[in-house]
Amino acid sequence: MDVAFKRWLASFAPAPVGASAREKIYGALGALIGLFCTEWVGRHALGGANPWFIAPMGASAVLLFAAPASPLAQPWSIMAGNLVSALIGVTCARAIPDPGLAAAAAGSLAIAAMFTLRCLHPPSGAVALTAVLGGPAVASLGYGFVLWPVALNSVILLSIAVAFNGALRRNYPRRHAEPAASHLTRDPAPSARLGFSRADLDQALSQRGELLDISKEDLEDIVMEAELRASVRRFGDVRCADIMSRDLVSVQQNDPLDYAIRLYGKHRLQTLPVLDAAGRYAGMIDQADVLARKARLAPVHEGPDLLVMDCMRSNGPFATPELPAVELARPMADGLHCVPVLDQDGVLRGLVTQSDLVAALYQMTVATPAGAVGRPNA
Repeated sequence: MDVAFKRWLASFAPAPVGASAREKIYGALGALIGLFCTEWVGRHALGGANPWFIAPMGASAVLLFAAPASPLAQPWSIMAGNLVSALIGVTCARAIPDPGLAAAAAGSLAIAAMFTLRCLHPPSGAVALTAVLGGPAVASLGYGFVLWPVALNSVILLSIAVAFNGALRRNYPRRHAEPAASHLTRDPAPSARLGFSRADLDQALSQRGELLDISKEDLEDIVMEAELRASVRRFGDVRCADIMSRDLVSVQQNDPLDYAIRLYGKHRLQTLPVLDAAGRYAGMIDQADVLARKARLAPVHEGPDLLVMDCMRSNGPFATPELPAVELARPMADGLHCVPVLDQDGVLRGLVTQSDLVAALYQMTVATPAGAVGRPNA
């Protein structure tokens, strides 16, 4: 009983905050700017109205600037959540004479409405209460309270959050890129056919049955990152330098495109690294891109012959010699055919192809005894 009581008491201890010191400073600074500007604009726009600024905006600022990745902080949540809660609060204040009962009903109905509309925003519960308990100034506004100050405050604060988070290169509003099927079929990506999958996550969340303040996409990314770190810990001794191809077939930026096409056929390659005049890595040129470009321009092309630089990609991913090879497994499984390996000076040292990686993963798997923990050579 004593142990159970201690565990119960321990549950009251504050949970660690995973944000870095920089993110904490950004959160406080963003709230300062956002709330000051919202109050200033509201005061000048609605100076004759009272109130022009409401306290729940402080709670919204916590989410928008300190936790912008939260589903509760997204634009739809703050706008729809605040407006529908204000509307419900005003309605309850007018329909229910007892202020206590009206406040309780407003908070309850606001939560139900936000769940239904998928716009759950905790500060909106305070907006509903403000509509009921805000005093004569709020009561005199009636349904005008929904438009100002609630709508005006929300729009201003959200606009500042979008600008502030954008300036810091935060992903806000939260956008999740859906990976496209490389062959335009209904098959899941190769990396999702075994091991952890979105279906596993959906089932686990369904069984848990409670709201988590994190999107499924972010949770999936965290799980995949944890799996990758575990794989690196197990197979991290195998580096890209250990498995890369070193005897490379390459082309120059100013080589004719037809020369690259001949190399594809001669060496049975799909991609070629491109070097500049000084022999440094400049990009990659893909056979499919070359043939599509040639076919598209063939009927009308009358100018000089195309050069390699006309079709190369210079901003693709690359690896370093010391990078654990297992980190390339997921992107290569989902369609990345070849990764250049560059040293710290940007000089091309080798290429890791899908064949190189498959052979390496096979050797690592064979070399690891069943049930072994740790690295293969541990």
